[in-house]
Amino acid sequence: MKKLFVSASLVAIGAVSLHADEYAPDFTAMDATKPWTVSGTLRGFYDDNFTTSPNGHKAGSAGFEFSPQGSLIVPLQQTELGLRYTYGLYYYQQRENQGSNPIDQTHQADLWVDHAFNQRWEGKIQDTFVSQQDPSLSSSGTSLPYRAEGNNFQNVGTVSAHTEWSMLFSSDLSYQNTWIDYHQHGATLRTLEGIDPGPTSATYAGLLNQVDHSIGVTLNYQYLPDLAFMAGYNFGWNVYTGDEPIAITSAGNAYSASRNQMSHTFKVGAQYSATANLSIVAWGGITYNDNYNLPSFDTQSSTSIEPYANIAVTYTYLPGDYVQVGFTESGSPVATTDATASGSVTKFQQVSVFYATVNHQITPKLTGSLTAHYQYSTFVGGANDGASQNWYSLGLNLAYAFTPWISADAGYNLYYLTSAPELTGYSRNIGYASATLSF
Repeated sequence: MKKLFVSASLVAIGAVSLHADEYAPDFTAMDATKPWTVSGTLRGFYDDNFTTSPNGHKAGSAGFEFSPQGSLIVPLQQTELGLRYTYGLYYYQQRENQGSNPIDQTHQADLWVDHAFNQRWEGKIQDTFVSQQDPSLSSSGTSLPYRAEGNNFQNVGTVSAHTEWSMLFSSDLSYQNTWIDYHQHGATLRTLEGIDPGPTSATYAGLLNQVDHSIGVTLNYQYLPDLAFMAGYNFGWNVYTGDEPIAITSAGNAYSASRNQMSHTFKVGAQYSATANLSIVAWGGITYNDNYNLPSFDTQSSTSIEPYANIAVTYTYLPGDYVQVGFTESGSPVATTDATASGSVTKFQQVSVFYATVNHQITPKLTGSLTAHYQYSTFVGGANDGASQNWYSLGLNLAYAFTPWISADAGYNLYYLTSAPELTGYSRNIGYASATLSF
């Protein structure tokens, strides 16, 4: 299989920690009179750091992307069936000049089934499979902001049920399974000690390969027509499957499974429609984390209590024109160990995200958008407990629809990541222009 690379315009996992796309969002016209849609996008770009290398070691390249997509949506009397497949082919001129393979490929498949059993009970099944080489752009299970060579895979499956118990009370029950597999692997005790050739530090597979289980229940109360209150609970179980050593200390060795974690999140929220154009959704709570599988020599506490938040404010000032700002606070896996001399390792990172999006229809055919994202991450545990890293991104895009079937867009994206213990920083600038044909 060829090496893989993926852009955010092709990967829409629903990760709330990323709100700035590497490329522009798709503006494919959808025809409600037929169940299928086929589109193709040809995009030229220049990426001044496609390897996400530290400043001073950046490698830039011009290139092009070809991305066809096909979808089939079958509406039945009480059921909707959906299938979508997106393929991406990327060519990098600089890699051609260096004599290396200039072609990357991506694959994404989405499947969903939505069934209304009756007027009060609705169930959904959704699944998304992605192969990728730039995990920063689909951070459903990890917020790794670096390009990772090799064939990297992610699958997210969700089963959910919504029940209307009365005109005022409803509930949501869900289960989500996330599987992540990185190609970079092969660390052993002998390679980490420098005895055998191979990875001399923990690999992405050792640090981040995982199977995550999440069970959530939410109770909803419609207090007023424009005001609802919610209360919820989520259970999370992260099982790291890399089966490799991730740290060697004088006190002992830590392995992938040493960072297995169970979490319990208790939250309350409200949804308020202040006006016909202004809506606010706010969640707040706490998460109790238990890294239950730490080595016996790890002297740091295996448990912690962290804040949880998810807030979004949306203002639609004209039809099709809106501003959204938001904030999230949650935990996430981290691609570092920074072990102490006594053998304690980094358990996870606490991530705070601020984001803003503006979408404005300049003319009936011309639309402009701006997205901004700031992420502040704090490491929990290990030698650099409390150390932080900052991640900024900005996206600008203009899209013009010549007809319902032909559109074009152009834009610019900026990424800036500050360095942190054992993790390097970089800057990245991407400019692009594309044309899309759909039918």
